[in-house]
Amino acid sequence: MAARTKPNPIPSVWARERREPEQPSLSRESIVREAVAMLDADGVEALSMRKLGARLNAGATSLYRHVATKDELMELAVDEVAAEIRVPATADPDWRAAVAEAAQSFRATALRHPWVSSVMGQAGLVYLGPNLMSFSERLAALFTSAGFPEPDQAISALLAYTLGMSTTEAAWLTTVARSGQTEAEFIDRLMPAAQEAAAGHANLAASYAESAPRDPARDRDAKFAYGLDVVLDGLALRLPRQGLSDKP
Repeated sequence: MAARTKPNPIPSVWARERREPEQPSLSRESIVREAVAMLDADGVEALSMRKLGARLNAGATSLYRHVATKDELMELAVDEVAAEIRVPATADPDWRAAVAEAAQSFRATALRHPWVSSVMGQAGLVYLGPNLMSFSERLAALFTSAGFPEPDQAISALLAYTLGMSTTEAAWLTTVARSGQTEAEFIDRLMPAAQEAAAGHANLAASYAESAPRDPARDRDAKFAYGLDVVLDGLALRLPRQGLSDKP
């Protein structure tokens, strides 16, 4: 009988045993906090174990005692940031308002840390982190308390919208920040090119027509709220109607 080969380890910080550090003054927590600061300032592309080690006055080898790879570091950074997301208590009688507050908090967190949405979309095991598990558990409690028969499906629908919108919005704001201009200034500068691109597309041209001075942040808030209302309207249809048969 052929010998069974040992399976490859699961590539996630949450799936391996935590090793004891050789350098007591350097902790995983301090590494992750500094990594988040670097990511907020310069983005994912600028982060490396070598640069992070230099910021912490430690060699890359010392970092690897706490975090095996950069991918693991990103998992830890995402979970660190996820602690900022607020989810109302299940005692809130208005499930829509409570879920909307959670989605808005997710978006606000993603915009404070513009790198996090894109990383969440790529890291398949990032949701095993304790803060993200707690976030998902609190959302599940909200949907379960509201009477949803499949709270996990409701969570998936809500996060698909929120994560998708936050990723696009964070990418836009990163582009604006790199221009050195305010968002309103950047839009004014971009508008002629946008209008030219929309010319000949009747259903799009009106969106790029000259208009009164804009408040870009308010416009983005309104766009997110509109889509969130649509998602919540759809989720509401999945609730069993009291006093009625489940049959159509």
